[in-house]
Amino acid sequence: MQIAGAIVSFFGAIFLFLGALGVLRMPDLYNRMQAGTKATTLGSILFMLGLGIGYYNQICICKIILLLLFVIFTNPISSHALARAGHYIGIRLTKKTVLDTLHDAEQEAEL
Repeated sequence: MQIAGAIVSFFGAIFLFLGALGVLRMPDLYNRMQAGTKATTLGSILFMLGLGIGYYNQICICKIILLLLFVIFTNPISSHALARAGHYIGIRLTKKTVLDTLHDAEQEAEL
């Protein structure tokens, strides 16, 4: 079971690395946040599941499940709140962005 846990943890570490790479490579705040949030959420889930599989006991599994639920619920919510705050204070999108529905909705609300 430890080998299976190590393999799952390794894939989680790869996703965490790709999330960090996405944060460095993306052109603006919103793309960086999307890359970081999605990859780190999946990476954290896989990494913790690998730990649970590799070192199986009941207390550890319960703690890992609580941590996973915490990550699943808080990562997307905090990312969304930060993106909305960035949009509110006027952080610009990259010139390659095609659609900004939040800006369009704000323009319609002002009319």
